[in-house]
Amino acid sequence: MKHVIIALAALIGSLAALGAAAAPVASAHAKTELVAETTGVAPGSTVWIATAQTFDKGWHSYWRNPGDAGEATSIKWTLPTGWRAGEIVWPTPRRLPVGPTMNYGYEDGVILATPVQIPADAKVGQSVTVAAVVNFLVCAEVCVPDTATVSLALPVVAGNLSPDPVWSARIAQTLAAAPKSGGLAAVFTTAGGVLKLAISGAALAGAADMDAYFYPFDGALIDHAKPQAVERGPGGMTLTLTAGSAFAKGPGPAAAGGVLTVDGKAYEIAAKPGALPAAAGGLGAPHSGAGGLGLALATLFAFLGGVILNLMPCVFPILSMKAVALTTHRDDPANLRRQALAFLAGVLATFVALAAVLIAARAAGTAVGWGFQLQSPAVVAVLALVMLAAALNLSGLFEIGTSAQGLGAGLAARGGAIGSVMTGVLAVVVAAPCTAPFMGPALGFALTQSAVTALLVFVALGLGFAAPFILLAFSPGLLRRLPKPGAWMDLFRKAMAFPMYAAAAWLIWVIAQQTDSEGLARVLAAAVVLALAAWLYGLARYRQGLAKPTALAFAFAAGAAATAIGLVGARPFAPPPHRTGAVAFSDALASRPWSPETLAALRAQGRPMFVNFTAAWCVTCQVNERVAFSSPTVAAAFKRSGTVYLVADWTNRDGAIAKALAEQGRIGVPLYLVYPAKGGPPRVLPQLLTPAIVVEALDP
Repeated sequence: MKHVIIALAALIGSLAALGAAAAPVASAHAKTELVAETTGVAPGSTVWIATAQTFDKGWHSYWRNPGDAGEATSIKWTLPTGWRAGEIVWPTPRRLPVGPTMNYGYEDGVILATPVQIPADAKVGQSVTVAAVVNFLVCAEVCVPDTATVSLALPVVAGNLSPDPVWSARIAQTLAAAPKSGGLAAVFTTAGGVLKLAISGAALAGAADMDAYFYPFDGALIDHAKPQAVERGPGGMTLTLTAGSAFAKGPGPAAAGGVLTVDGKAYEIAAKPGALPAAAGGLGAPHSGAGGLGLALATLFAFLGGVILNLMPCVFPILSMKAVALTTHRDDPANLRRQALAFLAGVLATFVALAAVLIAARAAGTAVGWGFQLQSPAVVAVLALVMLAAALNLSGLFEIGTSAQGLGAGLAARGGAIGSVMTGVLAVVVAAPCTAPFMGPALGFALTQSAVTALLVFVALGLGFAAPFILLAFSPGLLRRLPKPGAWMDLFRKAMAFPMYAAAAWLIWVIAQQTDSEGLARVLAAAVVLALAAWLYGLARYRQGLAKPTALAFAFAAGAAATAIGLVGARPFAPPPHRTGAVAFSDALASRPWSPETLAALRAQGRPMFVNFTAAWCVTCQVNERVAFSSPTVAAAFKRSGTVYLVADWTNRDGAIAKALAEQGRIGVPLYLVYPAKGGPPRVLPQLLTPAIVVEALDP
């Protein structure tokens, strides 16, 4: 009878407690409540009590290390006498990039569970109240500090505890998914601003996911915004990270703790300083072919990539410029060699300048990559006008100097060494949208290293790019094989104008993908006005039918050129209203816009995927679109294999795509990844595709 009375008392107390439970506390952008895994507590037990929060769409809170900005949530408990609260169990955070910063936190909502120990002398039948003051920061485009005071009434009962019908499973799921040690061993080294973290253990032996990421507990341990390169090995992995301010003075901290995410699982690690074991990944296969190249191999790859870059479609207009230069100076080898060296100087200076901009931008936390300058419609518009001016010059509408290498605008149109330097500059700018074979891994490696190492790789790229022209200029035997000067040269020169017209047309097509109809109209109007300026300049130069003084024609030409430039820079270009996340498709091949969330969701479903990282200004990408992806056999292979076709369109700047490229050790497009069904690392396809290559990659 006594036991029955106790049970009834406990039941009555439990029902009373449920009725007295405090309602969730709502604030401007969040709802907070205090919940427990059980409907009551027992003397001497430990119960999980959690703050459960939901946020308005687009808002988030922060992890224990918020990253570059933000503030971690804190909980101040008010507990009955003798009750003790332990440490918060933090769920695995998500990366929250905002502009140049990388933050860590939780979107939509979060459950922060805390173990609470109940004293053995707690009185059965008594109802107690647990309270907490939760201080947190919620952010979207703006950040709002918030405080919620929440409470929960819990009865003290004897015997087995009943799980809470609403929260028990959710708290258990949160605890099960929280980072665990996993028996992993970790060591780290630092040198030259680089922190290498080697992690090994049985849990990583069969890891397939290439998107490993390290979330440090200490906000000063690493530069959060920098990419994390990963090298795989049979027993683990090595992450190459940019050291943070903790290492600015002295040896830095004696431990490096944090959370490693890999294969959809999270592991808590505690690393100590020590030598990196080869089995952890230092001698393993590098992540996407970049992280483990080494300087010697990276410079070799860069040089070979530079040589091959001359054969890429986007460089065809520059080949015509070089061909005219070679034929013009065939009988003056000394002058040709001087111009070749000047061309080399322009190429190297431009590659180094691009490298410096990339390094500085990434140091500032900006997600940029190879070809970044063509993500600006204004830059593309200016290049289109430069190409048009070069074509009009070759066609004979006007002349600036006599050198065939003076094919640009302004200084690039001058003869002699300056014209050759500027031609080298223009060649690199036009070639930048392309990524030749060997270039991707080399440049991906460069931007994970120190500035000096990165510049060496870019110099090797420039040497390779200029090597064919230098070889011809310094090879008398090869020069003698060229046709002798004659009347044919004028015809050849005018014929070479058409690749330049084609380049201008292509760049205007790129603008049509980047901006609205008004922006395109402004660029077309600027092209017409620039052509008028060139014609007026030509009349003034040769005085052909010009009745007024030459100075007047020059003034008209200068005014027309200024008008053209003004049309381009009148106002910022508006984005096109029709962008759907893809550049070009085959009608038979359905695609979906890529996003990190879409990729993660499809991987969780075990779906095979083909991801096409592309851009309108990437000529190689567009050639592949029409050669490979427009093939009916490729469309049939996609349908047969059930592969989802995702298009990551990088025509305009997109930090998520730049980050995804960096995670694959790349800084430019094209990049083609094939994700197998049911998980596993993606297969990287060649940058030049054929239908057979795509079909072979899709068919099991």
